[in-house]
Amino acid sequence: MPFKLPLIFSIVAVVFTGRADLIAENMALRHQLLCLSGRRHRPRLRCVDRVFWVLLSRFWGGWRENLAMVKPATVLAWHRQGFKLFWRWKSRKRGAGRPRISVEVRKLISEMAEMNVGWGAPRIHGELLKLGIVISEITVSRHMPKRPSPAGSRQRWATFMRNHLHETLAIDFAVVPTLTFGIVYVFFVLSLERRRVLHFNVTRHPTATWTAQQVVEACAFDLPGRFLIRDNDKIYGAYFQDRVDGLGLEQIRTAFRSPWQNGFAERWIGSLRRDCLNHVIVVNERQLRRVVRSYVDYYHRDRTHLGLEKDTPKARSLEPQKMGEVVANPRVGGLHHRYSREFRDAA
Repeated sequence: MPFKLPLIFSIVAVVFTGRADLIAENMALRHQLLCLSGRRHRPRLRCVDRVFWVLLSRFWGGWRENLAMVKPATVLAWHRQGFKLFWRWKSRKRGAGRPRISVEVRKLISEMAEMNVGWGAPRIHGELLKLGIVISEITVSRHMPKRPSPAGSRQRWATFMRNHLHETLAIDFAVVPTLTFGIVYVFFVLSLERRRVLHFNVTRHPTATWTAQQVVEACAFDLPGRFLIRDNDKIYGAYFQDRVDGLGLEQIRTAFRSPWQNGFAERWIGSLRRDCLNHVIVVNERQLRRVVRSYVDYYHRDRTHLGLEKDTPKARSLEPQKMGEVVANPRVGGLHHRYSREFRDAA
């Protein structure tokens, strides 16, 4: 397909002369005539033709009105394709990278680690350097075999968490919509040891003073822990912090937008919604307080938990089959039931 060199010089003229629009329009029409001359079928455009229209679209705003050979969307697609090709070329690999470690060296690292007691990566790395094998210490540690830890020699993270659950509390708010499209807040204090709700209350307008008072009421007779997990809500301001510090609780703030760091509280809110609030239309604070109190009682005494090995927060005794027949006792207004055994007289 013909493409003449003077067209390239015309692009420069478009930028630097005052008659830019007229020159650009003339250039665009002449290029289309050259591409379509003597062609009955759809012409095949070369890469240089595509580059011409991409450059022209960058420097001239009236290129769409004078383009008849292809659609303007096609030119934009050419530009996106050129953008991808350019950055693919710019991001190409310019070297072979770090050389691979030979199989012999990897076997030697494994042999040294297995045949010598207590040899770590620094010791093995020093031996390899004496043998003329120049690699980094990090590479040595990466290829060392994994050794199982002796029983009881290292405390696992799950063990650490279990050892501190009995002295950790968590607080948060649950947001509940009402019949009139208002919002009511349920504040609760949760003990992580047995997932027990130590205290809860309901309000439409929570304040720092009100929130701090709820924590004080939860710890009125005995301090149930040492740590208090909370988020970064503005309601936990200076007044709240002073009241909680006066109780002897160390406040642990979660990171911003990281509700998973207060996972026990979030899990309890999810259970409250799935088991109870999603099936109730809240009218006012009094009704919501009564419903939540009923659910908390069911949650403590009847609802089994996977994290407690299928037990309840307040330990529930086993009932053998000889105690009688299974009877369903309604809970939370009939949304849930507790199944127990009772003797029944024969009719």
